[in-house]
Amino acid sequence: MTLSDAAAQADAAPLRFADPDEPALPLHLATQRSLPQVAASLPDAGRRWIEATGYDAAAGRCIVLPDGAGGVGGAIFGLAADETRPFAAAAAADALPAGAWRIATPLDPEAADEAALGWLLHGYRFGRYRTEAAPRARLAAPVGVDARRTEAIAAGVALARDLVNTPANDLGPDRLESAARSLAEGFGATFDVVSGAALETGFPMIAAVGRAAAEPPRLIDLRWEGAADGPRVTLVGKGVCFDTGGLDLKPAAGMRLMKKDMGGAACALGVARMVMAAGLPLRLRVLIPTVENAVSAAAFRPGDVLRSRKGLTVEIGNTDAEGRLVLADALTLACEEAPDLLVDFATLTGAARVALGPDLPALFTDDDALALEFAESGARVRDPLWRLPLWSGYDAMLKSPVADLDNAPAGGMAGAVTAALFLRRFVEPGTRWAHLDVFCWAPKAAPGRPMGGELQAGRALFDLLSRRHG
Repeated sequence: MTLSDAAAQADAAPLRFADPDEPALPLHLATQRSLPQVAASLPDAGRRWIEATGYDAAAGRCIVLPDGAGGVGGAIFGLAADETRPFAAAAAADALPAGAWRIATPLDPEAADEAALGWLLHGYRFGRYRTEAAPRARLAAPVGVDARRTEAIAAGVALARDLVNTPANDLGPDRLESAARSLAEGFGATFDVVSGAALETGFPMIAAVGRAAAEPPRLIDLRWEGAADGPRVTLVGKGVCFDTGGLDLKPAAGMRLMKKDMGGAACALGVARMVMAAGLPLRLRVLIPTVENAVSAAAFRPGDVLRSRKGLTVEIGNTDAEGRLVLADALTLACEEAPDLLVDFATLTGAARVALGPDLPALFTDDDALALEFAESGARVRDPLWRLPLWSGYDAMLKSPVADLDNAPAGGMAGAVTAALFLRRFVEPGTRWAHLDVFCWAPKAAPGRPMGGELQAGRALFDLLSRRHG
């Protein structure tokens, strides 16, 4: 299977709703408090079965109901009265018999959207290297849910998950480029790659970080027009396909998950897929600096001074702080055409994970209105993030005695903030810009979210763009 084939899993069942013409059995969602009302609405066979089995609708418990003629008449799935986990109802898919199901419980529009998307996301499996059966129960799109849009969101999430889950031996810069090219071709986007001498000249920090690897570094540039005069939205994604730490080598434990260090690129491509599938009236651009931070005679060194595309010089305090270097050149290019909105995704700092844990990406922006939009969209679609400060008082930490900037300030304090401040030096003043420091990994399985690669903050951004421009 090629990487393009693996990425195409995003378009395959079970990430689609059941055929609307297929008969679907009723699935009732109940809490222990609402169970009597649900039971009262059922045919006699269902009510008697609940009484006979002592079913109590405890959270996560499912009961399949008879139809009185030896068949299946429906099911009930229990939810906690104070359920706070997103997509909790999606776990029902694991317990139901094969076939089409419909949610019979009345839901408000946002709850229906969440239940529908959660069901699709729960069906995701990364099956490139082994066969792992997905839930066989399929969901009919609830009334009022935009099935096409929801399937497009699920496909974007699945694309990002596939890319993050693929190990580095099958996803280096070459194949990340292939996956991005395949996405561009599928939606009629233009596609360009800067590499070789042009990269050395125009994007010297990308070139320096990636020059030690077997596969050469490059800058991927995808463009798509949903409207010829639409607002310019540029996404930048960190595409470090594997990070050894460079000459400042990571310990073994720190290297174990570094296949996911291209998670920012996966997020950007996942959001791009959503935007293009939805046909939002934007002029979309996706920039992905993609490298492997490897060790060889050509590796850049601690103490080296690199010149950036912007002309600023950077002293290398630590070769393991390479993500901000490749992003800096890409952000400089992005600002050269003055986008209306610039968002970068990057698995950038362990400091953000220490502060916020694996589930909360850190959001940095100087734009209070943009931060509020992100927060509202994240809450609306259950794709949370948390704003951290671009505290200018820490700018002095970036000083170098021999260059304009140091890429890794000594002391280790405020690491996520100083990384964001470093990036801000390469964003033109006045640009509406947000930096998302993401983890892109689910350490534990949950409804709608299997363990492994994850798109973070992408659904929030898509909701923001849809509400602004949809």
